[in-house]
Amino acid sequence: MVDYNLISLPNGIRVIHKEVPSTKIVHCGFILDIGSRDEREEQLGIAHFWEHMAFKGTKKRKAFHILNKLDSVGGELNAYTTKEKICFYASALDKHMESAFELLQDITFDSIFPEKQIENERGVILEEMALYHDSPEDAIQDEFDRVVFKEHPLGQNILGTQKSVRSFHREDFQNFLKENLNTERVIFSCVGNVPFKKVQRLAEKYFGHIPATSAQRNRKPFGEYVPNREIIHRNISQAHCAIGGTAYSLTDTRRLPFFMLINILGGPGMNSRLNLALRERYGFVYNVEANYHPFADTGLFAIYFGTEKSQVDRSHRIIARELKLLKEKHLGVMQLHKAKEQLIGQLAMAEENNTSLMLMLGKSILDMDRVDTLEEVFDRIRNVSSAELLDIANEMFAEERLSYLTFLPQD
Repeated sequence: MVDYNLISLPNGIRVIHKEVPSTKIVHCGFILDIGSRDEREEQLGIAHFWEHMAFKGTKKRKAFHILNKLDSVGGELNAYTTKEKICFYASALDKHMESAFELLQDITFDSIFPEKQIENERGVILEEMALYHDSPEDAIQDEFDRVVFKEHPLGQNILGTQKSVRSFHREDFQNFLKENLNTERVIFSCVGNVPFKKVQRLAEKYFGHIPATSAQRNRKPFGEYVPNREIIHRNISQAHCAIGGTAYSLTDTRRLPFFMLINILGGPGMNSRLNLALRERYGFVYNVEANYHPFADTGLFAIYFGTEKSQVDRSHRIIARELKLLKEKHLGVMQLHKAKEQLIGQLAMAEENNTSLMLMLGKSILDMDRVDTLEEVFDRIRNVSSAELLDIANEMFAEERLSYLTFLPQD
């Protein structure tokens, strides 16, 4: 049963809405099919820089008025950039929904990129880079992208380089938009206790006049994956490690069972195998996690942990042992049942967060041209077999395809 409404405006922008009667808050936002992987070498970091600059001035607002518009009525305005998407979104009381729609249209499509603000924000982003460098638990995740994807755009840091960030001017942002903005690859997503007819009316009022654009961009596909090992010595007190490799793309039918496997291995639950082995059994780590990020044409999975330098080798052996178990031993009937119930519960709880729900709806339409209901997803989870998980584990966790990155404290 479809429980959302979807329309396309004449300019190609699609609007998706889900009515949730039990809230007084409306969550809404634009999701654009543009990300850091769409940058040329001289543009590294410009997608993220554009996200910052959207708040710094439009044709009719200065930075203060943008920031004050929703904050003054208790709402929130935010944005983020990933490898494949940029999102501008807002949350506000339902009576301020129209203000949120109008403001989001203004910052997304009518930014003017004032040169003075570009110079100010350049310093902010350079500070953000320095902060990342001082946070090895964050930096290792970005560096691991490079280890796996090497010189491919997916391997580049979303923040860019100091050289590229120092080089941008207004025309660079305008050219990046001209090269990448296709209104048929823009979704406006909304979740709240308002009828769809009102959402449609406001969308037509504020988004209908946006000129249609059809930039024809060809993303560079990722080629053959070659495993890599790197050790980097840094001025840190604890070792930080990453293990992983490429994985399934967004459209691969094995994506969901692999996500379940990653959840068993190192998901957010305190009962994940790596948490029980490394933290609870041996006390080697404070935190260990396993993540899986699917992209349009490939994916990335990685295990991250921090530990004392003297415990790195033992931690690696413990992780190898857990991976070997997943490759050699079928999950028992009860183990498989519990793994499915845990994932089903986590997904159900995630949908209780209406901001996350709003973003999920928009990304699903953008990536898959559909939104699966929770029950459809639950049915697919329930149909996953232990044999399927074993086959995937042997493919993904084969030792010869794993990459390693280690930050070691300098002697």
